[in-house]
Amino acid sequence: MTEQNRRIFLHLITFIVAVTFPLLAQAEKVTIASVKELADYAAKSGNTVTMKPGKYKLTDYLPLETMAARRERKEFQFITFSGSNNAFNLEGVELEVDTELRTALKPPIHTSEFVISGNSNTLSGLHITCIGNGTSPGGALLEIAGTGNTLRNTNFLVRGSFPYGYGDLFGKGGPDVIRHQKHSGVLITGSNTRLNGCKLYMRSFGHGFYIQKNAGEIYFEDCYVEGESRSTDDILKETSGPAVDVQFRTWTKNREGEYIVTPGYMKSLCEDGFRTYNNNKNISFKNCTAKNTRGGFELRTNGGIRLENCTTIGTERAYWVGNDAVVINCKGDANYGPLLFVEGSNVHVEMEVVPSESDMNVHALATIQGSNNTVTLKAAKGKNRKKPLPILIGYTHPEHGESMSPYGEGETANLTFCNETTMPVVIGEKASNSTIATRGPVQENKGKNNTVKKLTKAGGAIQ
Repeated sequence: MTEQNRRIFLHLITFIVAVTFPLLAQAEKVTIASVKELADYAAKSGNTVTMKPGKYKLTDYLPLETMAARRERKEFQFITFSGSNNAFNLEGVELEVDTELRTALKPPIHTSEFVISGNSNTLSGLHITCIGNGTSPGGALLEIAGTGNTLRNTNFLVRGSFPYGYGDLFGKGGPDVIRHQKHSGVLITGSNTRLNGCKLYMRSFGHGFYIQKNAGEIYFEDCYVEGESRSTDDILKETSGPAVDVQFRTWTKNREGEYIVTPGYMKSLCEDGFRTYNNNKNISFKNCTAKNTRGGFELRTNGGIRLENCTTIGTERAYWVGNDAVVINCKGDANYGPLLFVEGSNVHVEMEVVPSESDMNVHALATIQGSNNTVTLKAAKGKNRKKPLPILIGYTHPEHGESMSPYGEGETANLTFCNETTMPVVIGEKASNSTIATRGPVQENKGKNNTVKKLTKAGGAIQ
């Protein structure tokens, strides 16, 4: 090595040490005991942060009277995790969030309250409880915007929307009969996100877990979303309030063509449990559950969805899937609405129909449209529903997915369908070149060039 090269090498080593040593010096293992400390370390990188268990009030860090100044500074998040490569151990930590803070802050629409914008962070064990009667103009409690972040064993109770108590009867963001102020759960806009053991209890109108901005490579395991339900009969008993103010006028028409709340249906008071938007690629769900949500798994992206061992309970519509979706060993009921909507092409579904029933109006077990799809429906544990509920082949979902609305017809070709339940099948005019094997009766067959075969028993031979 020449003297000149040696000097260059030494200068390079000195530069590397000068740059990296301060970063290494900042990294540490630390125990904290306040929300302020949590916010401080959220902006740093490379640390392992453990917060002492206990109940913490956000207002102790951000008093209500500070919101005006915060708004002037355009600081619309409560805490932003802008650092990277951190591990936050928050087991036993409950953060109480007064929703009046959002009312006082007056943030722009679709602004989230807590944001993970850094990369490769892990948050474990955090419990957030929303209290009070404040509202948000939209947005989520938590947004995961960075890349490669993990959320583990969290528990969120979400409140703070208007109006609450009607679901989407009066709109959901335009056109609206009543202008909504939504408050959703967890928004994911960053790719390579993992959620494990995360629970959402939705007591506001908004989505549970939802994915936007073309985020991909998202993995959910052992996650749970629960909403509340209310019958339209109960809503129609109101004598004052938002529904009465608009004379119970809905934003979608019912099966009689009228825009009016119709008795006999059950409405979820939140939106979808798990939801995709845009072109979200490679989204996986394992052992996840949606209960009493509008849609259980509304995953209409064209980027490859996979569900395994997932469950829906008491949803308005359980599973709604699009192109290239794979649904394996999943199950759900049709207590308050259809179990399955299939659209698009190259969909593969293997699903069990849970036999529980209700007295609410439900008009179909499933609708299937699109091309080159394979769908198998089985009776869960061999037990069938008692009330017949038709499986509609060559039909679309009702308008906006609303159970009170009529169904349309949709082109369906090269379908392979196996109905191991005793539920009846209806084959529409736009269904063609398909193979349909069914244990239940065929109530109507208007399709073309279809092969219909009778199953002798569930999972048995085809005659």
